[in-house]
Amino acid sequence: MMGIITDLRQTIQQNNLISKGDQIVIGISGGPDSVCLCLVLFSLKKEYNLSLYLAHLDHRIRKASFKDRIFCQKFAKSLKLPFYFEEIDVLRQRRRASTEEIARNIRFEFLLRAVRRFRANKIALGHNLDDQAETVLMRILRGTGLSGLSGILPKRKIGKFTIIRPLIEIPRSTIETYLRRRRISPCVDESNLEDLYFRNRIRNKLLPFLEKEYNPNIKEILANMAQTTASDYNYLEQSAKRAFRKTEVKSKYMPKSQQITCSLQGLLRLHPAIARLALRLAIAQITGNMRCLEFRHLKELLDLFARRPVGSIVDLRGGIKVVKDKKTICISRK
Repeated sequence: MMGIITDLRQTIQQNNLISKGDQIVIGISGGPDSVCLCLVLFSLKKEYNLSLYLAHLDHRIRKASFKDRIFCQKFAKSLKLPFYFEEIDVLRQRRRASTEEIARNIRFEFLLRAVRRFRANKIALGHNLDDQAETVLMRILRGTGLSGLSGILPKRKIGKFTIIRPLIEIPRSTIETYLRRRRISPCVDESNLEDLYFRNRIRNKLLPFLEKEYNPNIKEILANMAQTTASDYNYLEQSAKRAFRKTEVKSKYMPKSQQITCSLQGLLRLHPAIARLALRLAIAQITGNMRCLEFRHLKELLDLFARRPVGSIVDLRGGIKVVKDKKTICISRK
């Protein structure tokens, strides 16, 4: 059982995930990953002088989901840790987005409420090495760039809070063995066994096929690729930020959150890879994310800079427009 703690310490140290005195909200579903995460962080509680809080969201997608909440509540009591939960009917809030996407967004908002409630500074999630491999493979099949190939990051800063994933280098099999040896029976989400969702089909069909027919270490290979790509992408991202700042033209009238103006010649001098990344970062600064940008949009923007006449406009999703003037490119909300 000490093996998983040793591996966890290495992940924590290499990625600087935890500092002494941290106040951490742990998202607990009742499944093996989140229960294991609670236990291993609890084992480090005194060493790091941690304050730990458990937060559970009952999404009510399954009829028996209330049983998960009861399990989590009892588990928190056994560890003498504060427990917070909410119930939200995800299916009733489903509109154009998929159930998976809606559930993910609702869960994220819930965790932000929990971290504010406890005045914590970090959120810990139980994503493991298998989740990493599944995510990378999903993105490859859907089409992605370096950002997507980076997979699930061990640490991500969002505003004043930091999301950490201490188990991201631990295989699911190791987690399950750890819990068996501690004689802990976590909750089982039966929907994970069904092939209704894309991720489940990757997990239950494609990855086992690749392991059997092509490479028994495919999960580790995909996870290692994500780690290497994340490092490369981070370097390129920093380079793109520096390059883009040199092209910016300050506006006296509009804040950066609403409009960004750049030198057209400055953008044209950038390497296309840096220019594409710089554009993604600029648009994310206005919209808060990069979801409105696909590869075809980036190609269209580069074509706008190089070939289209002055006055041309490219409209993007999310109410963003990019206008080409004689000497500048202006990115703003409609």
